[in-house]
Amino acid sequence: MGMAAPLYYTADMVRALPEDGNRYEVVYGELLVIPAPTVWHEVVQRRLLLALDQYLRTSAIGEVLGSRAGISWGPDVLVSPDVFVVPLEQARTLDWARMRDLLLVAEILSPSSVRHDRFIKRRRYQEAGIPLYWIVDPDERQVEIWTHGDTLPRLEHEVLIWHPEGSTESFSLPLSELFRAL
Repeated sequence: MGMAAPLYYTADMVRALPEDGNRYEVVYGELLVIPAPTVWHEVVQRRLLLALDQYLRTSAIGEVLGSRAGISWGPDVLVSPDVFVVPLEQARTLDWARMRDLLLVAEILSPSSVRHDRFIKRRRYQEAGIPLYWIVDPDERQVEIWTHGDTLPRLEHEVLIWHPEGSTESFSLPLSELFRAL
């Protein structure tokens, strides 16, 4: 008896999955199942989201969103980055389908997401032309910094800096603040 071939998922198939506490994404037909995050993951995600929100209130170049998004660059891609910045004009549409030109994406690693975040999703974000991708590793207290054309990341242990096009000031977040104890 042979094994059935894996099912090739589409974004529409993933959108139709029942709510069961998991987060489902699809990249080139591969279903990614992400269990509920750890508390530490949520703390780090919230801190990063709030820091970016505070920065973006003065720069007016984009809106920071996270987690329960529906970003798609084709019929077999649907991702929900932990934290991302979308251009203001696309955010104002209030339509996931029109949010395609992300300015920054950050994924916070969890034991169940390492392979997805470091390999599958990273390559897809690079192919989509995302200018900056942060892989935040709360356990190692570091961030992998990827740009569109990188083949290897730069590791950051001190401070996250982002200077988006069109902004007069840089975003800066000390990792000691991001990873401070509760």
